[in-house]
Amino acid sequence: MTTEAVTKVIPAAQPVKARRSVGSRLAEAVSGGVVRVVLIVVGLFWLVPTIGLLLSSLRSPEDMSASGWWTVFTKPSQLTFDSYQKLLENSDITNSLLNTVLITVPATVLVVVVGSLAGYAFAWMEFPGRDWWFLAVVGLLVVPVQVALIPIAELFGKVGLFGTIFGVVLFHTGYGLPFAVFLLRNFFAEIPRELLEAARLDGAGELRLFARVVMPLGGPAIASLGIFQFLWVWNDMLVALVFTKSGTQPITVALQTQVRQFGNNIDVLAPGAFISMVIPLAVFFAFQRQFVSGVMAGAVK
Repeated sequence: MTTEAVTKVIPAAQPVKARRSVGSRLAEAVSGGVVRVVLIVVGLFWLVPTIGLLLSSLRSPEDMSASGWWTVFTKPSQLTFDSYQKLLENSDITNSLLNTVLITVPATVLVVVVGSLAGYAFAWMEFPGRDWWFLAVVGLLVVPVQVALIPIAELFGKVGLFGTIFGVVLFHTGYGLPFAVFLLRNFFAEIPRELLEAARLDGAGELRLFARVVMPLGGPAIASLGIFQFLWVWNDMLVALVFTKSGTQPITVALQTQVRQFGNNIDVLAPGAFISMVIPLAVFFAFQRQFVSGVMAGAVK
């Protein structure tokens, strides 16, 4: 038989289509444009309280008592910055905002610096009982903050730290370090050993190795830790209620005091609440890329 005859007798092989699983079909379905529209709508829905708070802070107390914040879309003349001017004239709010910065920034920096050093030590330095010490640090993660409030308050009262900003910073630093050490130790342990040994062969000591090699590689994880610690300390109210006095209260306690003493003082509460919320949001969005990189670090090899 000729080649042409054989071709007619034996048909060309047809490509076999692989059977797609139900999971792949669902993944393709949810990645469509309809799902994206739904997610955008959900995101806008979650932003409604923030938008409402912003618009309320830009309205006069008379307008807020007469109608809802959504009326500004039909009457934009209601918008005014008088509430923010009154806020700046309120010494309790402005001082509490400064106290919040004085508490949050040192507590975040101390946790990041000490946690980074301890995480590197637990990951790459040999010392007696290293694994047992690390297990003890991990065990501190399960201790609730409420358990230590009264004992530490009594201790701070005896040493003269109760009611001071430094005492609040120490408390937040102490409770932030176990998570910081646990997170950074696991991240630093993923650094290739060959890279560290090459730096040691070039004459780098431990401090230089930590500053020149480990810190740049651990930037995403350190940024993520800094964001977590900043948000936790900035929004804290329980610790501040226990360990601060009238002159050292952060913004969260000051706003709560305003509500208790002046329930109708909405022209100060609304802009104060918005400022206390927008600052951590600005910090988060400023370091959003590093935060995502730190969260995804180690997810893929």
